[in-house]
Amino acid sequence: MTLPTAGPAPQTGDQSRSTPLTSPALVAAVLGFFVVTLDAVIVNVALPSVRADLGGGVAGLQWVMDGYTLTFAALLLTAGSLGDRLGARRAFGIGMTVFVIASVACGLAPSLPWLVAARVAQGAAAAMMMPSSMALIRQTFPEPRQRARAVGVWAMGGALASTSAPLLGGLLSTVGWRLIFLVNVPVGAVALGALLRSERSPRRTSPIDVAGQVTAVLAMGGLAYGAIEAGALGVTAAPVVAAFFVAVVATALFVVVERRVHHPMVPLELFRNRPVSISLAAGFAFMVGYYGLPFVVSLLLQQERGFTPLATGLVFLPMMVAGAALTPFSARAAERWGRRAMLASGLALMAVDLVVVGLAAPTAPAWLLGLLMVPLGVGGPLVSPTATAVLLDAVPGRSVGTASGVFNTSRQLGGALAIAVFGGLLAVPGSFVAGARISLVLGALVLAAAAMTSLQLARDRLPPAGPQERP
Repeated sequence: MTLPTAGPAPQTGDQSRSTPLTSPALVAAVLGFFVVTLDAVIVNVALPSVRADLGGGVAGLQWVMDGYTLTFAALLLTAGSLGDRLGARRAFGIGMTVFVIASVACGLAPSLPWLVAARVAQGAAAAMMMPSSMALIRQTFPEPRQRARAVGVWAMGGALASTSAPLLGGLLSTVGWRLIFLVNVPVGAVALGALLRSERSPRRTSPIDVAGQVTAVLAMGGLAYGAIEAGALGVTAAPVVAAFFVAVVATALFVVVERRVHHPMVPLELFRNRPVSISLAAGFAFMVGYYGLPFVVSLLLQQERGFTPLATGLVFLPMMVAGAALTPFSARAAERWGRRAMLASGLALMAVDLVVVGLAAPTAPAWLLGLLMVPLGVGGPLVSPTATAVLLDAVPGRSVGTASGVFNTSRQLGGALAIAVFGGLLAVPGSFVAGARISLVLGALVLAAAAMTSLQLARDRLPPAGPQERP
């Protein structure tokens, strides 16, 4: 079985040197990554306001989060294949248009089910945008060294969104929680305007693994549903047992399907590559901590300690400033200390921080709690770009698209499952604080396991950028 080519073949000549980093295609890609990441994080701070306006319990609020993240994760790989058929420019345009429309539907939602349905539509649109945004960069910047710089700019869009989301969500929620969705409209309009000024994209035929996609959706959906409802109904309740059973059976069928089809959604041989497996574990664990802690702490501060959305957002300010300030230096740090040290130290730092925050959050002053969450912000630049670099260096050029899709799926699945499991623990009547502490300890254990796994990487230093990309 041959993995699909990640994108069009590199070009040479003056064209590769004449594309500026202000290219309309790159502007559109950065804004797409920004809104996709923003909407995965910004909702945390507004959840109590949503509950006060639309009603619903903790389980309903979790589906506001998981409706987006699970749909996004489930459709990423299929959306990549569809993007190859439509062309990156057209696929990105369709994704951004649907995303804007779904954001308006979220902002106008008259009920919680309406909001959840609109969030599902947002997740599907986000899945279309992510792989096509990378394809846009690849076709616009054919020269490897220049493309690396463009990818760095693209990554900063996601970093800015994830670090600014708590404060921005708090500020917008003081006016009305609906603004956290409506803010996507002007950003999307600018992105679509830039896209219209970009070059047309080539189209390619790429078959879709329908059976693999269906079994993957059933597996992830059953697992998340079971985790969410376990807190309210109990682990032994019939719906919970049925959901977990569906997840187990669907996972087994998924493995069988992927072994037999000619164009699998997830080529299983990827997991035999040790650096790939380590990067997937690091990405999964990173999102457990990076999504899980804000979800737990935001609800704890507002529901148990009476913080306003704005005050809650300000508590996260030191963490997001630390992450934003260190992100530009992550590549130099990897060159100096090596990727193994970066991954292991970053994941271990995040694990320790989750335990400390879990102990302090119920009673610590706001200023102290903000400082205690700084290590989580520091862990972002240490782990996320390093895990991505390990993955890209471990696979040949023809496999980059598929490997990137698997990596992004593992990341999104980690975030979605963290919210599902932690939310189930928080929903146990009369034990919110205990549930919060248990949740963060579980997250710390996942991070610690990934840190130990990362030590299996060979001792190396990040090599300097070269003029040629890997075949």
